Amino acid sequence: MKITAIQSALRILYPARCLICGDIVESDFGLCVPCWGDMPFLDGLDCDCCGAPLIGVSFDWAETCDDCLAQPRPWAKGRAALLYQGSARKLVLGLKHGDRTDVVRPAAQWLLSSCEDILTEDSLFVAVPLHWRRQLKRRYNQSSLLAYEMAKLGHYGFLDGALKRAISTKPLEKVTTEERTIILSGAIEVHRRMQDQLSGRSVVIVDDVMTSGETLCACTDVLLGAGCARVDVAVLARAVRNM
Repeated sequence: MKITAIQSALRILYPARCLICGDIVESDFGLCVPCWGDMPFLDGLDCDCCGAPLIGVSFDWAETCDDCLAQPRPWAKGRAALLYQGSARKLVLGLKHGDRTDVVRPAAQWLLSSCEDILTEDSLFVAVPLHWRRQLKRRYNQSSLLAYEMAKLGHYGFLDGALKRAISTKPLEKVTTEERTIILSGAIEVHRRMQDQLSGRSVVIVDDVMTSGETLCACTDVLLGAGCARVDVAVLARAVRNM
């Protein structure tokens, strides 16, 4: 009873706030009704390989977007929870650059729900790595926080530090796909001490945003080279041109 009373008092003093606008909501880590309606969840027809939204209706077979048909991905399947625009972009940037680690729990739940169909009992989550200098400056790797929370929520394995960024690369937002490939060549490696834990496993790479997919391609290549039986990808938000 005392604990309940304390919790009630704290709720009065510090009411739960919407993750986006800050309005009072019923529970922690939630969204108010307007912000929930504005959040661009990907719940329609999506590319089976990269999670990009597609025009049309869902049938009984997997659909693939033009980009993945033109340039096949090295991973098996890809899933995304949000379209990288509006409220979703604000949420991701807050997590990435604004110390908004409070969004990790709901974001991980959304992403876990979006990729349930590609998970198995032995799925192992790994995160896209940051170079140590960038992580030291940011103090955390947002992709690692997401991967850890997903594993905890779904009772899956999580291998922290399985991938490392051996080379500090410049930001990739404003470079071409060809330039990204060159920049990322040799930049990502599998941690030598963790190769045995990856061999033969079904791995899901977690990242906050997918734009071209080149970083995920580099991660997939080294994981397959380390002996992973299968690699899938799960991203919180999918950036799409002309959307």
